[in-house]
This record gives sequence, structure tokens and C-alpha cells, in this order.
Amino acid sequence: MEVCFMDKLKGQPFWVLVLFTWGSLLALKFALAFLNWVYVNFLRPAKNLKKYGSWALVTGPTDGIGKGFAFQLARKGINLILVGRNPDKLKDVSDSIQAKYGKTQIKTVVVDFAGDLSEGVGRISEAIEGLDVGVLINNVGMSYPYARFYHEVDEELLKNLIKINVEATSKVTHAVLPGMLKRKRGAIVNIGSGAAIVIPSDPLYAVYAATKAYVDQFSRCLYVEYKKSGIDVQCQVPLYVATKMASIKRSSLFVPSADEYARAGLRWIGYEPRCTPYWPHTLLWALAASLPESVIDKWRLGFCLGIRKRGQLKDSRKKE
Repeated sequence: MEVCFMDKLKGQPFWVLVLFTWGSLLALKFALAFLNWVYVNFLRPAKNLKKYGSWALVTGPTDGIGKGFAFQLARKGINLILVGRNPDKLKDVSDSIQAKYGKTQIKTVVVDFAGDLSEGVGRISEAIEGLDVGVLINNVGMSYPYARFYHEVDEELLKNLIKINVEATSKVTHAVLPGMLKRKRGAIVNIGSGAAIVIPSDPLYAVYAATKAYVDQFSRCLYVEYKKSGIDVQCQVPLYVATKMASIKRSSLFVPSADEYARAGLRWIGYEPRCTPYWPHTLLWALAASLPESVIDKWRLGFCLGIRKRGQLKDSRKKE
């Protein structure tokens, strides 16, 4: 005569029933989390970004992630305001986008985010006057030339890190936000970093990681403040992407090209206030979360000391 599993549990000690219930709940929680991960990464439809507005403003669009976003937004039929410091590079990117997506209207604004921000943001305000700017990609940012201890960070680098990563993001958002509020719609995407969120510390990149932590908290607060006003604010948290800033030339499964990242990033706009759009990065995040912080700190310090040593060697060769 067959006996079902639940019948076998009857008569067992209370602690066995507790363990079974606890294990079942954990299994259910894991299954639901996995199904949600599959849905948001592979099945959830992207939002129609044109509903936010017909124009998008992208800072730092001449290279890396910003350039990837500019091309992907143009592919969606959205007009562009490209903001960067190099007029020749801005023209090259603009020409390339229009050669590929001829109907896209493009305006360029020259701003050196390490220079006079008040004047630069003023030019941005003039450029967007009367335009239906529905999407803002705050991508402009900088990191260290290579890893170094905090006392080795010179005053110019320290000033620029804070000015570009913190002040520029804040002031550009402040310039674009009133128009979104007036129209009661918009999407603001701030590019953060796994250095500030995924790993417990980023030794030898202390100021960079701290500025990106500001971007994360800034984004979360604005998300809460303006959600009911029809404005979606989001901090995207990539890990390594093959860009000049990361000093990585070749892409791989866990290190996407800027274009691959931007394609993934576009699909997440308008959803969670913080996200890691490129799905292999979420696996690395899960691995990091499963390890003791002391283990990750030790590994990260050793890794960054290696970067520092190679950077110092390269500097000494230049001097020779």
C-alpha cells in the first residue's frame, strides 16, 4: 500500500516538521526569485521611450557607454542632444549616427565638465529650451588613471573626480528636471558603478567609489521624490564594461562591449530604481554577495595593487 510523503511526516518529532517547513519555504523563495530573474532579464518588454518625450540628452556620448546609449536611442527613433567637451568628437559621433539613422535630429553642446559648470549648464539649458526632452542619460564620469592610495591622489584629480562625477550629474539633472515636471513625464538614468554597490569596498579607488555611491543615493532619493510626478529615476550599476575608462579593450561574456551594455540598459529604463542591466553581471553580483566581505576585500586589494604596480611602471617608462 502506497504511503504519501506527508503521511510519513506524521508522527515525526516537532523539530523535523519545522525543518521541513523552513526548507520548503526557502526552496519556494529561491524558485520565485529565479523565475523573477528570468522574467526581468529575458522576457519583460522594454518600455516605449517615446512616451517620455521625443528628445534624449546624453552626457559623455563620444566614447564608451554614453556613445552606446546615443546609438541605441537613435535606433529607437529618439532625437538627441549630445553633450561633451570635444567638438570634433561630438561631430564624428553625430555624423555616424545620422549616417546610420538618417531621420534622427541631433544637437551638440560643448561642455567641459571639469571647467566652468555654471556656464556649461547654462548652454545646456539654452539648447533644450522648447524641446520635449523625455530621457536624460547622466553618463559623463571619470576614474583614476590607475589604482592608487588615497594619499597619492593629487589635488587636481581629487577636484575633477568630485566635480565631474558628483557636481555635473547633480547640475545637469537640475537643469533638465523642470521641463519633465512641467510635462509630467520623463526618465532620468544615472550611470553608477559596481565599485560602490556590488563589492563591499574598492580600495585604491576610494574617491571614485565614493562619488558613485553618491550617484546611487541621489538617484534613489529622486526616484521617491518624483515617482508620483510621472518621472522615473534610475541608477544603473554596471560591473566591468570594455571601455577606455576601464582600460579594457576586448569584450567577453562577463565584460560586454559598450554597445552590448547599452542595448541591455535601454530595456531597463523606467523600471527598478537601481538595476544591473547586463545579466551576466548579476551572476557576479550574486557570487560577491555569497562571500564574506573580508575575503572580497583581500582579493580586491591584491587585484588593485597589481593595477597600481603596472600603472607606476608605465609612468616610469614615459619619464625615461
